[in-house]
Amino acid sequence: MTDSGQHDERSLRNLPWREILRELDVSPSKALGQNFLHDRKIVRRIVDVADVDRDTHVLEVGPGLGILTSELIARAGSVTAVELDERLAERLQAYFQDQATIIQGDILEVDLTRIVPDQPYIVVANLPYSIATAAIQRLLETEHSPERMVIMVQREVAERMAASPPEMSILAIGVQFYARAKVQFRIGSGAFIPKPRVESAVIRLDRHAEPPLVREHHQRFFALVKAGFSQRRKRIDNSIAAGLGVSKAVVRERIEGASIDPASRAERLDVQDWVTLYGHMQDLLDA
Repeated sequence: MTDSGQHDERSLRNLPWREILRELDVSPSKALGQNFLHDRKIVRRIVDVADVDRDTHVLEVGPGLGILTSELIARAGSVTAVELDERLAERLQAYFQDQATIIQGDILEVDLTRIVPDQPYIVVANLPYSIATAAIQRLLETEHSPERMVIMVQREVAERMAASPPEMSILAIGVQFYARAKVQFRIGSGAFIPKPRVESAVIRLDRHAEPPLVREHHQRFFALVKAGFSQRRKRIDNSIAAGLGVSKAVVRERIEGASIDPASRAERLDVQDWVTLYGHMQDLLDA
């Protein structure tokens, strides 16, 4: 770094990634599952998809080498980034200084109410594959959730989140209950250092104005969904009855009352189907 500690906000947008590694004096950590994004064309596409402008507050998760952070700084109103790697977080904060706020912490544990202002915000993230679904779940379920998220994850995970019947899963229901999900584009392994063994994809999640049920029902709703998926490839009447410990006859009657075929498999039901089914089975979950 220069002695003055001052940096043009565009500097990391132009430096080759090998020079950035030297500038920050870091290397990818296998233990932390770090695969640093270095392809600037991909970075620009991500920020384009996120619809970032000067009125946008961005929460970035996993800033890595700061290349995406730099692009966000150049376009957004303000940027806060959460980085697990303590050494990398310190060096990025020293590099960006007051251009961005870098917080060292685990996105699964950090106090979101402390780092996210009481105003609309979006999330842009390159998530380690090992925590991707847990991090997305936490961000969707938090009381002050982002308006939208543009997330880079393993391609198969992105496709599962955006799935439709007959390919639904607990993950798809969990994501689509809170947001509209759409895969934007795929990313080859050559865009990262080191190269991951799997293909990645960018998915955009746009939060619904309101989820289909109020918060006090969420836990019981997902208990029903979990029961429905507890015995994959079996009829939902059998799966739900076994998962909830309720008579099959009672469960079958409630499913038919919701105008759903009891012989259906869970992966054939979309979010609205489950919401309708919950309305007919809520008392069974309250018991």
